[in-house]
Amino acid sequence: MRIACVGGGPAGLVFAISMKLRDPRHDVVVLERNDPGDTFGWGVVFSDQTMDNLRANDPKSADAIEAGFAHWDDIDVHIHGRTITSSGHGFVGIGRKRLLNILQDRARELGVRLEFKTEIDPSPELFGAYDLVLACDGANSKLRTAFADHFEVDIDIRPNKYIWLGANKAFDAFTFAFERTEHGWIWAHAYKFEPNASTFIVECSEATWRSFGFDKMSQEETCRAAEKLFAGCLDGATLSTNAKHLRGSAWLNFPRIVCNTWHRGNLILMGDAAHTAHFSIGSGTKLAIEDAIKLADVLHGGKQLAEALAEYHAERQVEVLKLQNAARNSTEWFENVDRYAALDPLQFTYSLLTRSQRVSHENLRLRDKQFLRRVESWFAGQSEDPPPPMFAPIKLRELEIANRVVVSPMCMYSAVDGEVNDFHLVHYGARASGGAGLIFTEMTDVSADARITPGCAGMYHRKHVTAWKRIVDYVHAHTHAKFALQLAHAGRKGSTRVPWSDDPLDKRDYTDVPLESGNWEIIAPSPLAWSADNAVPREMTRADMDRVKADFVRATLMGDEAGFDMLELHCGHGYLLSSFLTPISNQRSDEYGGSIENRLRYPLEVFEAMRAAWPKHKPMSVRISATDWCDDGLTPADSIVIARAFSEAGADLIDVSAGQTTPLAKPVYGRMFQTPFCDRIRNEGRVRTMAVGNIFEPDHVNSILAAGRADLCALARPHLMDPNWSLRAAAELGYKRVDPPKQYRAAYAQMQRNIARKAMEQA
Repeated sequence: MRIACVGGGPAGLVFAISMKLRDPRHDVVVLERNDPGDTFGWGVVFSDQTMDNLRANDPKSADAIEAGFAHWDDIDVHIHGRTITSSGHGFVGIGRKRLLNILQDRARELGVRLEFKTEIDPSPELFGAYDLVLACDGANSKLRTAFADHFEVDIDIRPNKYIWLGANKAFDAFTFAFERTEHGWIWAHAYKFEPNASTFIVECSEATWRSFGFDKMSQEETCRAAEKLFAGCLDGATLSTNAKHLRGSAWLNFPRIVCNTWHRGNLILMGDAAHTAHFSIGSGTKLAIEDAIKLADVLHGGKQLAEALAEYHAERQVEVLKLQNAARNSTEWFENVDRYAALDPLQFTYSLLTRSQRVSHENLRLRDKQFLRRVESWFAGQSEDPPPPMFAPIKLRELEIANRVVVSPMCMYSAVDGEVNDFHLVHYGARASGGAGLIFTEMTDVSADARITPGCAGMYHRKHVTAWKRIVDYVHAHTHAKFALQLAHAGRKGSTRVPWSDDPLDKRDYTDVPLESGNWEIIAPSPLAWSADNAVPREMTRADMDRVKADFVRATLMGDEAGFDMLELHCGHGYLLSSFLTPISNQRSDEYGGSIENRLRYPLEVFEAMRAAWPKHKPMSVRISATDWCDDGLTPADSIVIARAFSEAGADLIDVSAGQTTPLAKPVYGRMFQTPFCDRIRNEGRVRTMAVGNIFEPDHVNSILAAGRADLCALARPHLMDPNWSLRAAAELGYKRVDPPKQYRAAYAQMQRNIARKAMEQA
């Protein structure tokens, strides 16, 4: 094959080497616009996996690269005058120029032609002269740009400003240095790549950048200013730039590049031309090298070119998306440093280390057991035998909760005329016995016409108090769990069928499907139907508002009579009070519509009335949908306003969910997908929060809590399938200070032994 690699960076050079190694007959040329000694950047970071891939591909170049590596294990975080160190991370770095020289020499040795100072423009002549043209010309790829519509290029320019500098000092650890200035927070990412040299990336928000005057400084002036800012970690070292080719200050904004398609005819995108990953996770070179090796593999797999390129794209796109998702998490963490700067330095460091979700709680334990013990001791407030964060107690008002694991509210649709029954006794009793510190009732409605379905639980009749008290008394008598009552009104989502049919052959989902008969009137802030298939609700009058508020107060008093430990007001998921909060469903023109303050007014009136009726020593929470997942809907910023308002009115906890407020929503699912909203509300709103949403592993719970992203974690489906989820988690973590029901102690001990034995076998 005749092959042209446009771009002489790691992607193009590794691909050229790889093709020659597989078949020396290939005619391969690397076309690079710069001189062979030019490089813009300082050092690059490799993972062990990338080195393994390089070695398997070409042991000779791997040996040369490895010989030039700088190694380190520690991460140092400097903030608030303290340095927190975590070890066991195993980084390797090499100067970009040295890396390129090694790859250039190896390419020449194998017969690859290297043509420097060669500008390439997309043209029919270029594509006609070669069987394959590789666009590995970086994030600003001319070849990709020429066919941007075909490649379906999505470029997201991130807001933070950053600059690549070099320091004449070798940092012993990968160093993050955070400095608070009168202009805002500024920080550095620093790592060595040679015995006396380190990459030194300075980053800050654009507002801080402008306020500091960096936008008006020359590169030299920027270096001197940064030396003063980071004098504490530079220890007299100086900073310099190798970006003299750039006009002005050389500060940049990172472009997140995603291409839906990676090839067009015989043109293939590779490396940064196809995708970018933020420098804060150091994976750009890794992705480029692994792209190159994979493409060389598929081209020699005996398939036709089109089929081989499709395989390359399909496999690499999955791996790239994984890293880009991690990079997005990392990028957004650094874009919101202000959010986390108030955390204790130890927790701040933990949050930084776990920011991408690639490093979890237990992964940190493997890397640095001592560091994690410090974190757990700090979190639990005890130095001797600290529990994992999920098993640390928490107090809400006078309510002592044994741990941070919560059984989330889950509708069972199994009540009769609002009355819970034996099913509910077994359901809640089993989950209360399973080790969770706090369990919630399902959404419990404050009147018959407040129900979603005829199967919904209620708290509006004397028989409801009696039925619920039976369950509450059982939980208190036989378990250590605390029991919370969630109260709600369905609003425009009411008068619908239960989600399933009694016909075992009918597997259809009947969620939000109107009743075939026996419908009741539904009300809402505005006369807007949930969907075209649902009834149009009547717009609430002042009398309706007063009646519904009274219903909530009555249910509150009944909840206290039934013996519940805690009360939650449901203001999420598109139900009545949620419908007031979101502009999607609230189009009122009176004092209850329009601004977020007006839309908050009625839900706050209801909450304040409930808070006044509920005993002062008992806590209350509010569930909200932090976003509508659609344009022109409720925003995360709105949700901070909402959370603060409820907190000021006496809420002790904000239960942060998302969506389900409109059928037009387009949620972005994934593990812990709602936790970022919870994190933002907690750390910007300065309120206690509970995270929920696709949290299903103990590692998830511990990571969320230890990082300060939430104060409690609610799990729904995991508890549906395993009532003993918390007990099992304790056994898996080797945490022994749990007390299962005495009737089950022997079984729990056996589970502990089995888990320990399995772990030893797998070690």
